[in-house]
This record gives sequence, structure tokens and C-alpha cells, in this order.
Amino acid sequence: MSKQIALLLGVHAHQPVGNFNEVIDDAHLRCYQPFLRMMNRFPRFHFSIHISGWLLANLQRKFPDDMNLLRTMVLRGQAELFTAGYTEPVLASIPVRDRIGQVNLMSERLEQAFTQRPQGAWLTERVWDSTVVPSLVACGVNYVTVDDYHFLCAGQDAAALKGYFSTEEDGRRLDIYPISEALRYRIPFSPAREVVGYLEALASEDMPGAIYFDDIEKFGIWPETYDWVYQQGWLEQFVQGVLDSPVIRPMRYGDYHQHARTRGVVYLPTTSYIEMNEWTLPAQPARVFSDLVNRSKQDGRYDIQKAFIRGGIWRNFLSRYPESNWMHKRMVSLSNRFNQLVETRKTAEMRDHLYEAQANDAYWHGLFGGLYLPHLRRAIYHALVRLEFLLDMVNPRASCSAMDLDLDGYEEYFLHDESVQIVVRSQGLADVLELDSYRLNHNFADTLRRQEEHYHGKAQASLASENKPAADGIANPHEQVSFKHDIQPHDLLTDELPRSLFIDRFVVPEQGHAAATLIRYLPADVESDNTSLVFNALPQLQEAGIDLTKTYRIAPQTLIVSYDFHAPPQADLAVEINLAMPSCDGPAGCLEVAGEVLGGFGQIHERREVLELLLRDEVLGGRLVLSTSQPAHFQAAPLMSVSQSEAGFEKIMQAMTLHLSWSASALIHPLEIRMTFYPL
Repeated sequence: MSKQIALLLGVHAHQPVGNFNEVIDDAHLRCYQPFLRMMNRFPRFHFSIHISGWLLANLQRKFPDDMNLLRTMVLRGQAELFTAGYTEPVLASIPVRDRIGQVNLMSERLEQAFTQRPQGAWLTERVWDSTVVPSLVACGVNYVTVDDYHFLCAGQDAAALKGYFSTEEDGRRLDIYPISEALRYRIPFSPAREVVGYLEALASEDMPGAIYFDDIEKFGIWPETYDWVYQQGWLEQFVQGVLDSPVIRPMRYGDYHQHARTRGVVYLPTTSYIEMNEWTLPAQPARVFSDLVNRSKQDGRYDIQKAFIRGGIWRNFLSRYPESNWMHKRMVSLSNRFNQLVETRKTAEMRDHLYEAQANDAYWHGLFGGLYLPHLRRAIYHALVRLEFLLDMVNPRASCSAMDLDLDGYEEYFLHDESVQIVVRSQGLADVLELDSYRLNHNFADTLRRQEEHYHGKAQASLASENKPAADGIANPHEQVSFKHDIQPHDLLTDELPRSLFIDRFVVPEQGHAAATLIRYLPADVESDNTSLVFNALPQLQEAGIDLTKTYRIAPQTLIVSYDFHAPPQADLAVEINLAMPSCDGPAGCLEVAGEVLGGFGQIHERREVLELLLRDEVLGGRLVLSTSQPAHFQAAPLMSVSQSEAGFEKIMQAMTLHLSWSASALIHPLEIRMTFYPL
């Protein structure tokens, strides 16, 4: 029997829920369209493809000709479709009922559009957790793909990873293909002839599988790849080289699954791809992890040690970033409410918003993850806020309730009516960590606390000039350090406190400078009519002559915060408010005082004797009016964070930070701040 190698080439196409239309259009122009049209020219080149549900719906609506082209390739047996959760959730992070619902919805949509019910599933970010096996099997999935690294972590021999293996959970069998890291780092970065030669060298009499499944965005969107893959002809050269080879057989995963037998049973640990395992770690542990990796590489032992230098797991993002954890627990809570409804009260709109709130991208951060991207978090909150409003319409909640939703050991107070909701910490800062306008479907407290990231050290070292591409190919973004924006040391400052709303301080002049005292509060008292939350400052402040009561109330379309206090006459009361405005530092947002346009949200502003601020945001489709009962000294500045993406280090505006202050000696009590929300 002659030597052969089966090439199982799969590509994964995805855009996050809420991504900009121009980004999707550009991705289609530079990647999805040329890839599909190239593959259509070579019917004998069989391949597999997964397109996430939200992206697929966009492509079907805007680019039907290319989707019909894909349908043609499916019908003639050239292309195999893979399923997944419809909005691309990390399946292990959502409730079982939603795992099954999401995968079934995706499979049904694919079968309707392309007449093929998928047998294989793509695991988002290749996050493996054995608990997802029963759900996948219940949806008719027979096999999935994960990295060969997952198998190495289970002690498997790298030389044996040439086909699929079998596992089980709760008596349900699922087959698993190990994706080759060697191919992931070669395709499409190494010259086509070299990749073909590498594949041919793997051929043997038992026709092993060369397994590749990775982001299609590598074929046109990643830096340098459009020119390399299409204009310089890498993809055509590769496809033609494979078809001309006497030993390489391009196959769909399903065909190989029927042709070959399992290579044995395997039980994989909970893990993801190598880079993700580093990204999940906080800065200090990530440095230790990175040092271990570098030392292992320097010693020439990394290939045999990497499976045991493992890093963290995907769920660490929920404990590492409070903002991610809060979104996740809000999503789980609303999933519970939705699924407790009788079937006749559930609607497709509710389900769609629930699934959109489970999209993975805004929950994590690495080279690609989108927690740092405000528009992706905004999409999650848009879905959560709208779903909550719909649920309240059919199954109303109490107007005030308390629970420890985020599992931090302290309760949060939920105070709402049909138009506005606030979530307030029960003690400590007594700050607002969520401020929802149901009419605008927006959380104005959707900001991000600046914290240290492991990669900030790279920015400080200014390593961009040291990047060198491979001698005969192009550079892999995983190995690059570059700068999209100019990063200065002050840009890398971190926050000691959450970036929330109504953080209070007393500021007292002391020996030529102003000393700020952070105000902390006792647990709240709930008014008997459940319409107000009352917080009293800690008794220790009375020693400094400070006695303060803060009250939160809700009125139609309005949040009212009042302060009743006594303080030394030389003191100022300062209130910090971090507002998430969708326009960020773009041209669609502007700030007005007394009819005068001061400028955009991304600029620094200062005014005295201010009674009212108007924030107009065209992206939001709304405006926020902030008024005070007594004139305030007003300052505003953008809150910028530094993060790393495939395009390099970049500064992103997370919020507009407002500081309002009043002289205690000039105040008439109580002081009242109102925030009212209107559509444009």
C-alpha cells in the first residue's frame, strides 16, 4: 500500500456580536470572499468550515452571492460545515440548557441554509471541559477539534497524534481530533512549497491525518496576510501544490471519520491553547509563567516540558476581571429567570437576547479577546438590559432587592422601576456599579478598571523595533510586539478603586496641598416603600467632623442622589462619576454646558458654577442630562486604558470621568444630583 497523508483543513470564521459593520465588510472583502472564491476554483480540494451564527446571518443578508457559493461547495461534497454555539459562547461557561439550545439553533440554521446537518463542532477558543460532552452528544455532534497541546497535557505521545481519539462523559461518547500546532504555525506563514513538503513527509501506509483547524482571519486580515495569501498567491500555490502531490489527500473531517478508526480512549484536562493559558493569569503569575517558558526554551527542553508548564484556565478571566464576572453572573441570573418562565411566555426575542449576552468575546482578554473593547461589552449589556426589561414585563420583580450576585461575599442592592435601574454596593463605597436605562438599552456604568497586565512590561521596554519577520515568510502576530499608539509611562497607571459612579471624597487643604478622604459607608437602610436606599458614612469620620448621609432614589427616566452632611467649612465634597458613553472619543459625542458645546467626550474640560451638563451621544441615540441643585466645580477627562491587540499596543477610551465638587461652607443641604435619560 502506498504512503498517503490525509489533509483535514478546517477554517473558523468569526466576528464578535456587536462588532462594527465596517469591520465585517472589510473582513469579507479581504478574507471571506477571496477565500471562498479561491476554494470554489478547486472542487477536488475538500475542506471544512465553521462560520459563527451572528456572522453567518450578517453574511447571508449582505453577501448572498458568496453564501450561495459556499452552498454550492457543500452540495457537491467539497465543503463540510461545523456547528457551535450560535453566538460563539464558551460552552463550558454557560448553563447546560443554553449549551444545548445554542448548538441546536446553529445546526438548524445551517441545515436550513445549506441542507447539511453538521456532525462536527468547533469549540470556542478551543476551550475543553469534559462537562460539555453530554450536551454536544445530545445535539447530534460526533466529533470536535482541540489542540494537540490538550493531548500532550494528558500525557499522550506527540508522535501518535495522527487521527481522532475517543472520550466519554456520563456514558456519552465523543470523538476528538488533535489540531497540529506545527501546522497552525506554518499555515499560512511559511512558503506554500515548504508546507506541502512538510505534509508529504508525514505520509505513511496507514494514511494518518494532518489536522488543521484555525482562524480564517489568518488568510487575509492578520497583518501582512492579505498581500501574502492572495496578491502574492500563497493560497493558490498551496491548494495547487496539495492537489499536485501524489501522497496528500485533502478530506473533510466527516469523510476521514468514516474512513478511519479511533486511535484509542483519551481523557483531556480542562485547558485551551497555550497562549490562552498565559493570558488568563494575572500579571505577577503571568511573569512567573513566562519566565518558566523562556527558561525552558533556553534550555532546549520546551517541547518536552510545555505540557507541564500549563498556566491557567479560561474561567480565570471571571475571577481576574470583576467586570467580566459581573456580566457573567448577570447573564446566568437572567438565564435562570428566562428558563423558569412557562413556555407560553417565552419569546424568540428573549432567547435571542439571552444568547447574544453569552457571546464569548467581551468576557476575556488576550491578544484577541474583547473585554477591553467598549463596543463589545456594550453589545452584551444591550442584550442583558433588553432581556431584563422583557422579563419584567411578563414576570415583574420587586422594586428593591438584595443579593450577592457576583459571589464576592457582599450583597448588591437592585433598585428599579420600568425605566431605570441602579445596582449599588451594600457597603464600603456605596457606589453604583450598574446604571441601566431600559429605554436606551444601555448601562452607563459599563467601564473598566485599569489594572496591570503582564504585557505592559513589553510596552515599557519598547521592543517594537526588535521584531523581525521570518526569513522566507511573514511574521506571526503571536510573536510580534508593535505599537498602534504612542504609549507613555503615565498611560500605564493602574486604579486602586473601581471605576464606578458616585465615589465620594472630602478634600481639605493641608500645608499647600489638598488631602482627600475617601468616604466609606455602613450597609444601606431600605426605605419602607422600597423606593430609596439610604447610606450613612462610617462613624470614624465623625472624629474629623464629618457626618454624611447619601440617598439613592429612582424616578421616571431619572436617578436622584442626595447628600445631607456636616463637615469642616474649609472642606470640599467631591463626587467622582465614571460614565460609559458609546461614542467614546469619537466625533458622535459632545458635551454642552448652558447651551455652549465644550467639545467631545475624549477631551479635558473644566468649568465653575455649573448647574447642568448635557451629554449628547449619537451612537447611543440618546442624551444624558446631569443637573445639580447647587452650582458645582466641574472637571472631565477621558479614562484611557492600554491593551495589546494583533495590531499592536493601543489606547482605548473606557469612560468619561467627571469630578463634581462643592465647598462645604457654601452648601445648602441637602445637595441633590439628578441624571435623566432621553432619546435623541
